[in-house]
This record gives sequence, C-alpha cells and structure tokens, in this order.
Amino acid sequence: MKPIRSSIFSICFLVFCSLIATNLLAQTSSELYHDLLKLKETRRVLYLAAHPDDENTRLIAYLANREHAEIAYLSLTRGDGGQNLIGKELGIELGMIRTQELIRARETDGGRQFFSRAIDFGFSKHPDETLNNWDRETLLSDVVWIIRKFQPDIMINRFNEIPGTTHGHHTTSAILSVEAFEKAGDPSVFPEQLQWVKPWSPKRVFWNAYSWGGQYEPQKGKLFYRFEVGEVNPLLGTSYSQIAADSRTMHKSQGFGATAQVGASDDFMELVKGAPFAENPFEGISNRWETVAGGVELEKQIDALLDQFDFRNPSNNVPALLLIREKLAAISTEDPWIFEKREALDRLVLSSMGFKAELMSNKELSYPTDRVSSRLVVNNPTSMEMKITSFKVLDQAFTWQRSVSGNKPVEEAIPLTIPLDFPVSQPYWLKETPSDNLFTISDRREIGKPYNDPGIIGVLDVRLFDQTFSIHVPLIYKYNDQVDGEIRQPFTVVPTVSLDLSKDNLFLLNGQDNALTIEVFFQGDLLDGELGFEGLTPAEYEVMDKQIDQERRKITYQVKIKSHSGSEKSRIVAKFITTEGRVYDQGKRRISYKHIPNLTYFPPAAFNLIRLNLSLTPQRIGYIPGAGDDVPGILTNLGYSVDMLDNGALTESRLRNYQTIIVGIRAFNVNQSLADNVSVLMDYVSKGGNLIVQYNTSSPLLTRTLGPFPITLSRDRVAVEDSPVKADFQAHPVMNSPNKIELRDFDGWIQERGLYFAGEWDDRYVAPLELQDPDESPSRGALLLAEVGSGTYTYSGISWFRLLPAGVPGAIKLFVNLIEQAGAN
Repeated sequence: MKPIRSSIFSICFLVFCSLIATNLLAQTSSELYHDLLKLKETRRVLYLAAHPDDENTRLIAYLANREHAEIAYLSLTRGDGGQNLIGKELGIELGMIRTQELIRARETDGGRQFFSRAIDFGFSKHPDETLNNWDRETLLSDVVWIIRKFQPDIMINRFNEIPGTTHGHHTTSAILSVEAFEKAGDPSVFPEQLQWVKPWSPKRVFWNAYSWGGQYEPQKGKLFYRFEVGEVNPLLGTSYSQIAADSRTMHKSQGFGATAQVGASDDFMELVKGAPFAENPFEGISNRWETVAGGVELEKQIDALLDQFDFRNPSNNVPALLLIREKLAAISTEDPWIFEKREALDRLVLSSMGFKAELMSNKELSYPTDRVSSRLVVNNPTSMEMKITSFKVLDQAFTWQRSVSGNKPVEEAIPLTIPLDFPVSQPYWLKETPSDNLFTISDRREIGKPYNDPGIIGVLDVRLFDQTFSIHVPLIYKYNDQVDGEIRQPFTVVPTVSLDLSKDNLFLLNGQDNALTIEVFFQGDLLDGELGFEGLTPAEYEVMDKQIDQERRKITYQVKIKSHSGSEKSRIVAKFITTEGRVYDQGKRRISYKHIPNLTYFPPAAFNLIRLNLSLTPQRIGYIPGAGDDVPGILTNLGYSVDMLDNGALTESRLRNYQTIIVGIRAFNVNQSLADNVSVLMDYVSKGGNLIVQYNTSSPLLTRTLGPFPITLSRDRVAVEDSPVKADFQAHPVMNSPNKIELRDFDGWIQERGLYFAGEWDDRYVAPLELQDPDESPSRGALLLAEVGSGTYTYSGISWFRLLPAGVPGAIKLFVNLIEQAGAN
C-alpha cells in the first residue's frame, strides 16, 4: 500500500446523514428483514417536547417498528436545568449526560434525535415566563429549520398549548410546534434558511393526548386516533412496551428505570391543526416512491425481495439488494429522504454480508501535532469478492488493490499525525459563549444535530461486483476490560495545553488573602510561557511558587489572590501564554459512566472570586450524601472540615463527632441507611446537634419521618430566581447571627429560589421566609427551623445545591448561618 500525500481531507456531511460503519452491528436475519420493511416505507413523523425524558418512548417505538415510519424526536433542550440522580454533574455537564442518554434511547427504540438551541433554565410554571427567558423568534426558527430539513408528514406534540397545566417549557414546546407547523411552508418566513432547505408543510399536527392519573377520554367534537401500542413485534421478538421501557431506562440520570407493561395498551393522538382525516393520521399522505421517476418500479423490487427473502442465508439477498441500489442511484432528486434511503440501503447490503470495518487508535486522547498509531481492519465473511480500492484519512490517501472475502480480515497499520490547527473535540454547542439561555451556534447547518460527528473519519472505498461503496470509518479507541470485555470509546482531541484549577470558588473572607493551585498540563513537551489572569491586574495576584515536573509534563503554580476591592462576586479566567503568543485558557473535564460514552469537554479555566465579610467558626461537619451535589466542596473552601458519611452505619457514637450534620439533596428518596436511622439523627439533635436537611421530592420517600415534628412535603416551588422575598428577621436567630441577613442577600440567585417546599408542618417549626412566583400565592415552606432539646433542626427546599456551587454570596451567607447555629441553642 503506497500513501499519496494530498491536502487535508475533509468530508462534507448532510446534516442528517449517518456514518455507515458505526451502524454495521451484527444483526439477525429477521432484523435485516425489518430494515428492508423500513427501506420501503416513506412516511416521516416529527415528535416534539421540551426535555430529555419528555418523549413517549412507547409511541416512538410503535411508529418506528410497527409502522416502520422514520420518526425523530426534537427536544428543545438538553436537560441542563434538571437534577442528577447518578452523580454531582449539573448544568452544562448534566446536559451532556442527558444528550447521550437520549441518543442511547433512540438507538433502542428506533427513532432519531434532534435539539434546538434552548438551554434548560429549570422549572417554569407558565409559557410567558419561559418565553421571557428564551427568544421566541430564535427558537421558532430552529423548529422551522428542523421541519424543513427533516420534512415530516405529520407532527406530534407531547404536550398541549393550555398554560398552567404543566411545566412552562412543555407548553412552550407545543406553542412553538403549532406556529412552526403553520409557517414552515411559507418561503417568506426565515428566508435565510432557503440556501440549504426548501419550504415544507406537514399535513397535520397532533397532541399525543393523555390524562394525568387515568385513561384519556376523547372529548366530543375532537378528532382523534388510537394506536394499539401493546402489541408484540414477531420480527424483533419483543413488545413495543418492552422496547419503550428499555429506551426509557436509558434516562438513568433522571432515575427513570422502567418495567414494561404486559398486555394490550393504547396511545391516543388528538388533531390540533391540519387536514381532517377519516381513517388514520397518515391519510392523504403520498407514498414518496410514487413522486419520483422510477420510484414505483423500485418499490416493486423491494416487494419482490420481501416475498423471496432468504432468512437462512441473508447474504443470498445481496444480489437483489444491489439491483435495488442500482435503481435507487438512478433516481434524480435532491430530496433528503432519497439520500437517507441510499445510506440505509448501503447499510443493509453490508450488514447482510456481515461486513465490518474498524479504524482503531492506540489511545483515547490525542492533541494537535501528536502522532497516533492506528489500525484498519476490514472483514467480509462471505465468499463474494470485495475489492478495496482506496482509503483516505486526514491528509493521506492510500491506493490499495486488495480483495477481502472468506472471513479472512485485511489489516493495515495507518500512522496518523494530528494537524497543528486541528480542532479540539469540544461539543459543538459549547464552542461559543451562550447568550440569554440559548446556545450560540454560528453554523446554521449544525443546529439540530444531537452530538458532534466523530473527530477523525476515514473513507474506505470498496467495489462489490460492479458497484462502489464509500464507507465512513470513524477513528475509535477500543480495548478489553477484564470485567466488562470490549470497550469502545470515541477518539478525542484535547488542547495541547490545559489548565486545572484547585477551586471553582475562591473566597476572600474578611479582607484576607487566599490562594489556589493552578496546574498547567502539556500534552507534549513543556512550552515556555507565563501565567496570567483576565479580570485581575498584576498587583492583585502573586505567584508564590512554581514547580516544573518534566516527567508528568506539567507546571504547578501556587498563586495568592490579593484583590480585596470590587464586587462581591467576579469571574476570573486563568491563561497560559507561550513565548510565541499562543494563549491557552481552557480546562479539561471528563465524565465517565458505563451506560454512555466517555465525555470530554473544555470549559474556560475560570473561577469565581467571592469577597465577603463573613463570621464563621471552625467546625467539623458530617455530610450524608443523597442524589449527588457539590455542596461539600464549597464548605471545604470556606474553611470547614467536611467528612462524607457514606460508609458504615449512622451510629450515635459516630455522629457525636460533628457539631453539624448536613443531609444531601433527595437523600430521603435514595439513601436507605439514612431512612433506617432517622431516630438516631433526631436523638443527635436533641442532645445538642445541628441537623440541616436539604430538599427531597414528595414521592417516593423511603420514610415519612423527615424531622423531629411532622412535616408534609408538597410540590410547591418558586421558579423565578429574582422573585420578591419577604423575611421576618426577628423570627429566628438564623436571620441575624452570626451574620446579619438583609433583603439584598436574595439578589443574584440563579435558576430558581427552591423546590419541593414543605406544604404542612407542625406549629413548633419557625418559617422566617415567604417566597412567591408572580401571580401566585406566597409559600412559607422554603425554610423551617426548630429548637429540639439543646439542638437545632432545619428543613430547607432552597436550591442550595445550585446556589452554593455557583458562588451566590447571599445564599452562602445564609447557609453559613444555618451551620453556625451549632451550639447556639
């Protein structure tokens, strides 16, 4: 094989194109037959809602696998504002996790996945509030864009347009969907899109009707349709309910593991707008094969193969598939559905042969200028002769005239050098700074994509009989784990230099200096340069120490921050500037869970600088974990000593070592050991301890005893983060001691005030705060305090798990006061 140098090879993808090699998984003959049925079907459905986990996986599974329709789910957000039951990642990181969970869900139920630019900013009670946070025209343009690119025949909304019945994001998704349904076919609407797409008008838009807590009952005068979604698919050997449950279970960060319903079940769709129908929702929709020259004859060829399909030896179907492929290639149209059918047919041909092509790297992480050893493996188990003619990757093109057949793989070493200016593997929606709760995406063509395309993709050209296939082969990292066996991870390009900061929040308390450690990591040789800061003058910091570690390829700086004047909170960015003038200001974060691929992204190397006059005492705090949060890290940065009580029993002798015990979020929902030892905790309080319990959801609870006196939780919350606060500053010492709380301390809060407030409580609790959303009744259940024996108990639905890691000064002050009640009684 002789390499031929050329300019850097680039591949232009259609937005909705899939990479053939990533989908060439082992399939049974019945699954191949099922895919042939999908090849014949041309109906397309767009399902819309607001968040990951909103979608009805049962209806998606039914439409994809029973009706064989091409169905896609458009989620307005990536779920960035939700909670996380499997770890402490929130915000952007949670959005990345939930994005991958949605991708896995669609792989399970047979759908496809799209997103808009909307950022999930947390719970919203009304669409008016939602659209005060999201720019309506921008999101409308995104929905119109997806409609024009995907070209659905019908649209289905998970939610209706009635305000106040559900999450404001939910209602907004339906409102935008109906508006886009009406406007996507109008060329005067968002005409800038028409250089890539053409106007498109779906036939109908439906509401996937439901009734909370019971069976949907169609209203008089409403046009509806019923799907029998409880059936079993004999080709796939499972029911649509089971497929849906398996898909739903992919939403692990939301705790949505599901068990399939057994037996008959129905799903309903209610017409919202569009043409009426008499028999079914696809009535009057053209078979697309009949709209293109040669399509009818091609469909007949598919039917003939379906009638004669060889289940015992699927490779015997390849000649007929190649005849269909030849006919499909001759159809002259720019319609995206034809391109998708060609890709699907190519996958079907190669899967019927058991063909496999992999490009495997010797490492998972690389960087610009790095040399990577990779190995290309190509295998054709059949006796049909396949000729490999070329392989292209990065700036290399290899001529290759070799045959592969008879289950004898061809392997070839492919040395790669990552170009100097090769982009790092930053998720595309994070490349630019978000604005007004929307991701900034400059390239219109990327909007909608679930995730980045693989960073490096080779193109393998092969000939089978007289037809040529160009197969996209992504570079992956594959290895064997002693427990889990084969592990496949995406190949990831990271910055040549990255910075790791020891603290996300640096506190300058009471006019005192503070320090942090900054490690500068080099992927290759150490570079000459210096450390700098955006947001600080040279007089406001001092490098106290610099340690060079050639073996670990890093420089460690100890930096004292002396900036005492300025706002209570400011954002500081650390930079490493080389002598050649290159600036590196990104960190490197890794997220790893077994149910999704490893995730890597590169946030700004930044920290919050928080200037506070704050009275606190050295304390040893015990922290009982719940669903996962980062509150302990903040408390440690403030100077408290924090021990995680996540191993062993919660015994009286253990608890007495701590002046304060803090219970993590949703701990009474997920921590059985905590639920089993409530009496021990209450005894700890009565003997002088200070217990702080953070929010729990009202259901399911592992115990109803949350405090020393009765508390009943509600679903009440205050979603508007800057809504008015009334405080009774004399109701309890926590409002004045040791730090005086003022109304201005409730300014600058993020995402929400709090959630799952107490709804009813014993008169022995004190409730010093009154919170309310606009146009709603006030709630006093956000903060409850009680004196118990010689100790203090607190239950709080305030969103400390968001406010403290975000470095909100007033929230930090109030939480410190809760801690400082230890020993005050």
